[in-house]
Amino acid sequence: MAEDQGEENMASKLEALQRWVDEAAALTRPAAIHWCDGSEAEYQALVRQMLADGTLVELNQQTHPGCYLHRSNPADVARVEHLTLVCHPEREDAGPNNHWMDPAEAHAKMDALFDGCMRGRTMYVIPYCMGPIDSPLSRCGVEITDSPYVVANMRIMTRMGAAAQARIEREGTFVKGLHSTGELDPERRWIMHFPAERLIKSYGSGYGGNALLGKKCHALRIASNQARDEGWLAEHMLIVGIENPRGETHYVAAAFPSACGKTNLAMLIPPEGYRRDGWKVWTVGDDICWMRPGADGRLYAINPEAGFFGVAPGTSNDTNPNALASVARDTIFTNVAVTADNQPWWEGLPGTPVTDWQGRPYDPANGPAAHPNSRFTVSAKQCPTWSEKAEDAQGVPISAIVFGGRRPSLLPLVMEAQDWTHGVLMGAAMGSETTAAATGAVGVLRRDSMAMKPFAGYHYGDYFAHWLSFDKPGMKLPKVFHVNWFRKGKDGKFLWPGFGQNLRVLEWMIARVEGKARGEQTAIGTLPAPGELNLDGLDIDAAALDELLAVDTAGWQAELAAIGEYLEGFAPRLPERLRQERRRVADALDGDVVAPRTATA
Repeated sequence: MAEDQGEENMASKLEALQRWVDEAAALTRPAAIHWCDGSEAEYQALVRQMLADGTLVELNQQTHPGCYLHRSNPADVARVEHLTLVCHPEREDAGPNNHWMDPAEAHAKMDALFDGCMRGRTMYVIPYCMGPIDSPLSRCGVEITDSPYVVANMRIMTRMGAAAQARIEREGTFVKGLHSTGELDPERRWIMHFPAERLIKSYGSGYGGNALLGKKCHALRIASNQARDEGWLAEHMLIVGIENPRGETHYVAAAFPSACGKTNLAMLIPPEGYRRDGWKVWTVGDDICWMRPGADGRLYAINPEAGFFGVAPGTSNDTNPNALASVARDTIFTNVAVTADNQPWWEGLPGTPVTDWQGRPYDPANGPAAHPNSRFTVSAKQCPTWSEKAEDAQGVPISAIVFGGRRPSLLPLVMEAQDWTHGVLMGAAMGSETTAAATGAVGVLRRDSMAMKPFAGYHYGDYFAHWLSFDKPGMKLPKVFHVNWFRKGKDGKFLWPGFGQNLRVLEWMIARVEGKARGEQTAIGTLPAPGELNLDGLDIDAAALDELLAVDTAGWQAELAAIGEYLEGFAPRLPERLRQERRRVADALDGDVVAPRTATA
């Protein structure tokens, strides 16, 4: 592949693209340029090249055909939020939720790093489409990189190659991404976004979110700006279809901070009784959701990604058998451990590791065998619950939007927003409490509005206003809910079993969408009325259910005060409508005397 400088068959007909590639080549000075076509032959040639130079290690091809292991530099194993900047021309437009640098200064800093950085390397030009190739909701980009590992991952994670390039040439627009692994020096590492230019520059990292520029960089930080300008939403949400025994499917988009069961919900396996009755769950996406109003006023969603870039540790037959089945073949693993017979291994799997994620003989004194942020990259189509609707050009209609966090107390199992404005407040206020003693303080609440804190590419106040702007005549907006699978009892144990049992909560949401559940009105939202949650076959006592759905008025008054303080951090751009909505709920609580629930189990 090093002799591709003269390739003409894929040379772009689009002058703007060719000019940008020429400019990038003049800056980085590669030994060769390769225009990626996305073909299987190209992928296999890349794999052979990476096996030869040690970038990839072949895993057991009998147990895991087409699977390979990549070990990254130990100093390059995660996103680096403090080095991830959003460079709007005006600092205020980035907001307190982003790190900012003046665009001119940022360009100068990055171009100095890129100067000559690809000497002796091949420069790969990756045309890609985020979303189905023929969908009007999709948006295209071109990533230039010197990493064959990035090329291989982008082929799995996006619609990459000739078809994407054809669309780019047809439309004449694309997001630009320039990436180099550089020296992998943490002191020379930056991920810069230039929303006004639809441009990303990333240097010094080979890690997924920093290097696969179609993922968080384009699909969230740049796309959130595109979405604001064009009237849609780019969100950090899974998309899951719930099919009832009558064959009717409702699609749900859900946002959760990390460690809150997002992938498990996207690939949920119904409890045995539900399966017997004919309920099915369909996976459209596990991480990112783009939503746009349709002609009928409903929101329609696509998953802009074509694959899963999932966290390996904790993925097992007990927690997520669908994810485990997905990675049995044609998967790139990153920073996992290896067993004696050369199978990938991480905490939660049976078997014994002999080599850790750094390639050393496994020694517990060195820490976990697999890195806690070790990953798998795999085509979404390999998931047993993958939905063909993920390829629908028009997207799927969203019936409900769900927000959630990890809260051991106060937040009920499920509550429904009174209306869209109340739902935006729920999303803005969501967050999780720290649980690991190793972090120092336990029980510290970290708010992560819409699970977008590291990813909203502009001021959160303007972002909230954009969400509110969808509430207008002619719109048939989804109902909005908040869930909390993690409420604990006085004994410190979880009150709700979670995992597949969460379908019981989704069933109630769908009943609310269809107007078949009355619900119980409270100051904080609508909760399931006694008897409305299907508990057949579930071993949960009445006291636990009452605690899961209890409304602590005093606790909520304190919560609303804290929410108000948090939101004022985005003034003066905080929408007055959101401020008034917080006040409305607080006033309702002040006048609320919550009657004790009637036991329902």
